[in-house]
Amino acid sequence: MFASRLSPWLLARGVHYAWIIAGFTFLCGLCSSAAMSIPGVLIVAISKDLGWSVSDIAYAAALRLVLFGAIAPFAGALLTRYGVVRMMVISIILIVIGLVLSTAMTAKWQLWLGMGFLLGIAPGMTALVVSVTVASRWFTARRGLVVGILGAAVATGQLLFLPVAARIADAYGWRVALLPAIAAVALCGLLYALFGRDDPSELGLPRYGEDAPAQPPAKPSGSAVALSLRSLSLAGRQPVFWILFSSFFICGLSTIGLMATHFVPFCADAGVATVTAAGMLAVMGICDFFGTIGSGWLSDRFDSRWLLTWYYTLRGFSLVWLAYSDFSLFGLSVFAVFFGLDYIATIPPTVRLTVQAFGRDRGPVVFGWIFAGHQLGAATMAAAAGASRDALATYLPAFVSGGLASVAAGALMLLLIGARNPTRSQPA
Repeated sequence: MFASRLSPWLLARGVHYAWIIAGFTFLCGLCSSAAMSIPGVLIVAISKDLGWSVSDIAYAAALRLVLFGAIAPFAGALLTRYGVVRMMVISIILIVIGLVLSTAMTAKWQLWLGMGFLLGIAPGMTALVVSVTVASRWFTARRGLVVGILGAAVATGQLLFLPVAARIADAYGWRVALLPAIAAVALCGLLYALFGRDDPSELGLPRYGEDAPAQPPAKPSGSAVALSLRSLSLAGRQPVFWILFSSFFICGLSTIGLMATHFVPFCADAGVATVTAAGMLAVMGICDFFGTIGSGWLSDRFDSRWLLTWYYTLRGFSLVWLAYSDFSLFGLSVFAVFFGLDYIATIPPTVRLTVQAFGRDRGPVVFGWIFAGHQLGAATMAAAAGASRDALATYLPAFVSGGLASVAAGALMLLLIGARNPTRSQPA
């Protein structure tokens, strides 16, 4: 109802409703990812308050990332089958429930249920696939830029609000630090339910960049699970799929699994205050916002394969440098700016290569499987770094390993560059 009234009013003023959908999707991604990442900055506070080890909390975080990755392959099919608006609202409701349960936890099973199980399933129902779906359905022109903007929302939300949560935790306790995230996510869900639409055809609009009204997307037959598995079977026959899957595995390993989960405890081991370390994450979030949007702009103009080669290689060198740095304020600030610009700049070129290889309709579903690799890598590093820290009393091996793996991902892109027309396979 609200969308049908707002759309003509905006169109008369030269504003396509596609930008409103992108804006609300951006807000939902920003707040949801912030809510998902706040437990990472609270690891030390929760450990001290409840007497749990770092690895206890890290294992719950790993479960969250594993479930996120396990559900993500079906996100594209779920969004195609049931619509963006419905799945976004359900996802947000589950996030709110998981956070509310987390504020009252006193036992480890509650940690696993709230911060592990619910906060793993909820975002997996939309994942980054919602960015690809919205960009593909609503935009023909500026699609790479939109993917960059929506990807920036997810990455920036993971980092930007962490200093606020750290300060609230220091002043009032870690349970209170979760409350602003609960309110923000709930508000975003309400706005999306009121103003969101699945496709421009529902409002009689063309896609942005086209003149003819958009046709309603064909509803797939069969279940979302069958659609997703069928897409995996077809995509798995193409080498480009496995190269993108492997590189995105390393992307998740070196960002969410390593930095978002363990950067603050790593800095704490070096004598850096939690609020200061969280502030560095916020700097990364701000820089990532511009870096990922800039990456979307670049992916519309340059070969995405070369972009990914540079992104992964430079990220790897920066992680190795951090591991052996002096953790001075100046050094951490330089690292935060550099790493932040590259944090999830990999999303737009990876999406572009996926859609080029598998088509507009199947591309979002295939990207769900590639994103599963991202979360599997994140879960692997979240658990491994926590176990390594407890066993060796240092995070050094984890951060060096993350850096070397990123350099390997850059080298992996050379396989695509050397292949003949690697992104022009015909979708089934």
